Amino acid sequence: MSNQFDVIVIGAGPGGYIAAIRAAQLGKNVACIDAWSNAAGGAAPGGTCTNVGCIPSKALLQSSEHFEHAGHAFADHGISVKGLAIDAAKMVARKDAVVKQNNDGILYLFKKNKVTFFHGTASFVKAVAPGATSGAQGGYEIAVAGKAPATLVGAQIIVATGSNPRALPGAAFDEQQILSNTGALALTEVPKKLGLIGSGVIGLEMGSVWRRLGAEVTVLEGLPTFLGAVDEQIAKEAKKAFDKQGLKIELGVKVGEVKVAKKGVTVAYTNAKGEAQTLAVDKLIVSIGRVPNIDGLNAQAVGLQLDERGAIVVDAECKTNLPGVWAVGDVVRGPMLAHKAEEEGVAVAERIAGQHGHVDFNLIPWVIYTSPEIAWVGRTEQQLKADGVAYKAGSFPFLANGRARALGDTTGLVKILADAKTDEVLGAHIVGPMASELIAECVMAMAFKASAEDIARICHAHPSLSESTKEAALAVDKRTLNF
Repeated sequence: MSNQFDVIVIGAGPGGYIAAIRAAQLGKNVACIDAWSNAAGGAAPGGTCTNVGCIPSKALLQSSEHFEHAGHAFADHGISVKGLAIDAAKMVARKDAVVKQNNDGILYLFKKNKVTFFHGTASFVKAVAPGATSGAQGGYEIAVAGKAPATLVGAQIIVATGSNPRALPGAAFDEQQILSNTGALALTEVPKKLGLIGSGVIGLEMGSVWRRLGAEVTVLEGLPTFLGAVDEQIAKEAKKAFDKQGLKIELGVKVGEVKVAKKGVTVAYTNAKGEAQTLAVDKLIVSIGRVPNIDGLNAQAVGLQLDERGAIVVDAECKTNLPGVWAVGDVVRGPMLAHKAEEEGVAVAERIAGQHGHVDFNLIPWVIYTSPEIAWVGRTEQQLKADGVAYKAGSFPFLANGRARALGDTTGLVKILADAKTDEVLGAHIVGPMASELIAECVMAMAFKASAEDIARICHAHPSLSESTKEAALAVDKRTLNF
């Protein structure tokens, strides 16, 4: 096997494996290196997203939602359930099986697209001048450490090494009692009392899983507002739903000392009123953000520039300070989202091939997979006000949607914001059933500079949740038909 490649991708998460496949589709000789391993020590490509993030969390959310429906909602449908119980270990085993299916799927895609995969940790060794040993383009020497060590040379390098969970100062992750997303996804018993620090995506999703299964969940959030990046109206609606479910969320807290004992964790904190409080829980999940992962990359060996956060510095096209070295995903600036990494990976592969790959950061959707789901794209109402943009707003509640009534899930609404003069859609915000799917229409509309009137004039299937999007667009012009 030759050790020389047109493109070497470091990392096989969403940004990396997609970049490798797209580069191969464009005729490049591609290698992809990834260090993730499964319990048996085998390769587990897919990065945080597949192994301890997006995919396993959705599997657990689905299982826990089935359990909650069986215990509370089935009776309304005339379905009687007796002796309802949860086998958390079996639920986690199913989650693991779903993860492995995705791991194996990526390995199959590599084989299908003739991407050479190396299982191990990659690090820069040195830049290689053009010549007989490196090819006409030169490039970089990359060492692979693992069960099968190797030394590769790549003319173009794409770094897609992802991110790691940020630990709370003085409370390192032990994944037994103080948990990151990794430990939170591996619990095999339902804790009686569960604490979470941080009410972001991970905190709310994991809190929802274990609350549904019977845990008493308390979320401590340092910010004074709930989901500050979300449209205020949507955030308030979501908070109201979570409060009703029994998810206890305390805002504006200042976390102090965290003590770990044999039987639990104690968190000292000050509440929004300045009062000293203590939270005693069986398990504590810390979800206060993530940091770029450059562990073992040996960036200094080639002079790869990092910023003060430890992220790789890139320009608008994901080029680093080094010729022929690119970086995408969580390890660079921008939102730490799997689909953002994928889009950057495709764009970089196309740029390497001489095409003009493009990513519009204003059109990246955000989703929180709680119940109700929360999804948005574009600007919020508070952002438009702060920017002095004249706008019109239209909203439609799922309570007035026939399909939502039939589903038995009428929480939330769809909200569309449009320019007051041109009617161009500037933002779309959804809280409610299947918001993650409904937001795609809004992203498409905004990508093509559609107006609210355009959405309102398109025929939507009846009965469907998507009719709420149409009605919200009609509401921008104050002419809803069903509310």
